[in-house]
Order: sequence, then C-alpha cells, then structure tokens
Amino acid sequence: MDFDTTQKSGLDLENLNSLVTRGDFESAGRLLSRTPAPDAAEFLLTLDAPRFIMLLRRLDRDTAAEVFSYLDSRQKDLLLASLTDEEVRRFLTDMEPDDRVDFLHHLPGQAIQRLINLLGPSERKETLEILGFPEESVGRLLTPRYVAVRPDWTIQRAIEQIRLKGAGSETVNSIYVTDGRWKLLDSIELREIILAGPEQRIENIMDYFVISITALRDREEAVELVSRYDLEVLPVTDDSGVLLGIVTFDDLFDVAQDEFTEDFHQSGAVLPLKTSYSEAGVWTLYKRRVLWLMMLLGINIISSGVVGANEELIGSFITLAFFIPLLIASGGNTGAQSATLIIRALSMGDIKPGEWFRALMKELRVGVLLGATLGAVSSFLGLFRGGLEIAMVISLAMAFIIVFSNIIGAALPLVLMRLGQDPAVSSSPLITSLADILGLLIYFAIASALL
Repeated sequence: MDFDTTQKSGLDLENLNSLVTRGDFESAGRLLSRTPAPDAAEFLLTLDAPRFIMLLRRLDRDTAAEVFSYLDSRQKDLLLASLTDEEVRRFLTDMEPDDRVDFLHHLPGQAIQRLINLLGPSERKETLEILGFPEESVGRLLTPRYVAVRPDWTIQRAIEQIRLKGAGSETVNSIYVTDGRWKLLDSIELREIILAGPEQRIENIMDYFVISITALRDREEAVELVSRYDLEVLPVTDDSGVLLGIVTFDDLFDVAQDEFTEDFHQSGAVLPLKTSYSEAGVWTLYKRRVLWLMMLLGINIISSGVVGANEELIGSFITLAFFIPLLIASGGNTGAQSATLIIRALSMGDIKPGEWFRALMKELRVGVLLGATLGAVSSFLGLFRGGLEIAMVISLAMAFIIVFSNIIGAALPLVLMRLGQDPAVSSSPLITSLADILGLLIYFAIASALL
C-alpha cells in the first residue's frame, strides 16, 4: 500500500520536482530544508547522483547532516566519494556523535582514520572516546551533549546554564545534577526547575533517585531499562558513577528494532544479517542460510532412518503411512508455538530464572489439554481410514506427540538461556525437525505395541 507522504509531512513534491528540473537548486534547497529529514532523504534518493549532490550541498548544515544520517551505508559511501574533504568534514562535524560513530564503525580502518583526521580537535576526541567502547555496548550509543548543573546552584543560575548549553544538547527535558568530580547525583525534569523559585537551590528539589547504566553494559539492558521505567533518555556512567553521556529513546528504539530483526532471523533458521536485505548480496544470503540448512538436513536424515527401520510394520499396515505427515506436522507446529511463546516471554523478562520450572509445568498442562483435543479429533480420521485399531493408534500417538513436542518447544529455549546462549537460536525449523524425530519414534512404538 502506498502512503501519501506529501499529506503527512507537508512535502511540496510537485514544486520540488519543478525547481530541480529547472535547475533552481537554491530555491529547492531552501524548500527542502523546511522538510522533515526522513522525507527530505526519501526525496533526494529519487534523484540521479549529480542532482542529489547539487541539492544536498544547498541544504542548511543541520538539515544536511540529519539527512546524511538517514542514508544507508552504501549511499553514504557513494556520496562521500563525490564530496570534497571540506564538505565531508562539515557533514561529520554537524552529525550527532552517536550517528557519527554508527557511520564510522562500519568502515574499514583506513577510511575511518582518513575521516577522523578531517574532524576538529574536540569532535575527534569525542569520536575516538566513543569508538573505544565495545561494539554492542551502551557506550557506542552515548552522546556527551547534555546539560548538567551543580546541587549548590540556585535555580536562576541553573536556568542560565540551560540557556547556555541547551542549544547544543541532545535534549533539555532532563537536567543532570553532578558533583565537582562529575559524579551523577540526580536527574531533574526541566518542568521542576521552571516551576521552582529563582532563589531556591537545586539540592532543594532533588530526590537523589536516578536510573542510569554503565557504558560497558549491553545495549539490550538499556532498552529494558527505558521500557521498564518509561524513560525518554538514559544517563550513562563509568564504573565509579561519573556521568559520561546520555542515550536517547530514538537510538534505543533502533537497537530494539535491530535485536528484534536478529531474533526474527534466528527463529527462521537464518544467521542474522549484519546489514539490510537490500544491501546484502547473493553470496552473503547464501552463507547465512546454508549452514542451518545443512544441519537441519542431517537431523531430517534421522527421521528417514526411523521410517526405514519400521519398513516391515508399514508394509503390514500400509494405512499407517497415510498418517505420518499429519502426526509429525502437528507435533512440529505445537513445538513451534510453545517455543515462540517462551522465547518472547524470556526476551520481555516475563519469565525470570527462578520461574523456569513453573513455566515448564504450565506448558505440560497445556500440552495435555491440546493432546487430548487433537487425539480425539484424529481418532475419527483413523476410524474412517483403517478401523478401530488404527483409530486407537492414531489417537494415542497424536496425544503423546503433542504433549512431548510442546515440552521440547518450551524446554529448548530455557536450556539455551541457562547455557548463556540466545534462546532465539531454538528456531522453528529446529524445533520442527526434533519434533519430527520424536513423533515418528512415538508413532511406531505405539503401532508396534497395539498392532
């Protein structure tokens, strides 16, 4: 479905196209500078390379830097190759520190060194400090652009500090209180400062309660904190509590989206892509899928072996072969359902480590109910196709397969979590393949006993 971005953002698409066609890039640049950056970037990407660069050069500095941050890595590389060193320096300088680091860490070492050397001393120091944190850490996301005040300052002095530093800050909704050594003491909403009397001291409106995270912690923990406490911004400290910077909600939203995409890939038995699908080449997609498929092929060979080992039984009761797809598909679907629920509950913190046994017992009860229901329904199919004995076999096999598949689907993510692995690795294809083997073993065991 196509959405009319002109209606949403006020993007005057017809006028912009007319100005660009006439070559009036000055007027087009002024018009595009008043457009939200995501829409401006989307419009620029509809142009050929020469017009793209001509128009980008005529945007105001803030808009140009923000538009640049919305381009993917391939588009940024092509653009940088077409710009002068001074233009590249301007883009990098005007970008937010976290956006700048996110762009730089995807580049090879020589390119990073070249671009860092284009920055001014303060921006270079700032970028190198952030690049020093591990790739998946909160430190890679932080920006040192925040407003801090001292507890002994008056409200009047604090407001003057906000006016002085606020323009260059990522946000002024939260004002941080630090001591003389920059140790984080509190976080105060701007509203509280504005409503306080000008002669009051900051310490008079402090409650000394602040949610923060250390720079070396995993960025997923920051997402959990922001979600749990409904925060717009999260302060980042070192191990001694010194305030290093802040992480904003929009950056953490991107992290949450990346983590969800990674889990989604793993749940489909695909090694997570390090880039977008459109940027990934055929060879990359092949490598990300073939290893899982080879492993699943090995597991499915076991299923074939189970069928082969019961060739004589199937030959005596050929009707049994008709129900193999029905039984193993039901078991695989049940295991995939259970695994999906458990993985999501673990990722949301809904299941704590001490609650794993209780979760398994719950899934056991659910499995019994599901098994009884599907066993009863499948007995009618068995009765119709093979008589009473076949109906008993099919009904009992279905019930046991559903119960055990449900337990496998719930247990595997919990076991992986206990071993320190990502529970999303227990993908639906893996659960389905394991349930196939178990289902065939149960089916033929019951058939041998009753027939």
